[in-house]
Amino acid sequence: MRKIFKAKILPPTYFLFIMLATGMAHLLFPIVKINRPVFNFIGIVLIALGIGVNIWADNLFKKQNTTVKPYERPSALQVAGPFKISRHPMYLGMAMILFGVSFILGSAIAFLFPVIFIYIMNTAFIPVEEDNLTKVFKKEYLMYKKNVRRWI
Repeated sequence: MRKIFKAKILPPTYFLFIMLATGMAHLLFPIVKINRPVFNFIGIVLIALGIGVNIWADNLFKKQNTTVKPYERPSALQVAGPFKISRHPMYLGMAMILFGVSFILGSAIAFLFPVIFIYIMNTAFIPVEEDNLTKVFKKEYLMYKKNVRRWI
């Protein structure tokens, strides 16, 4: 499965494609449409939190001058900030945004797409990243991995 995704298409590209697919599916197949103010509120909160987590994590990578690209060799192990609760907070943030959009759209089909995003990250990117981190940081990463969950 990894070989299929091995092209240098990065996670933000999948995120944007899935975001567009969510909107298209909602318009074409508005199955079980629910429009309640509470869902809009939940959606806005999830989107805001997702954006915040992504910016926070990205800034930590920039401060330590290490790569955010899954196929490149990392030069620093991130364990601070959002990395204390998730080994992959940027993917978590993107998933939160996608779930937020799904809540705002309010159709059942929209909730399929964040799940697809999570599946792609779990199969195509996270194993590569975790292999790289294990090779570079060895015991330090294995200990971190033991103490912090993959998503949340």
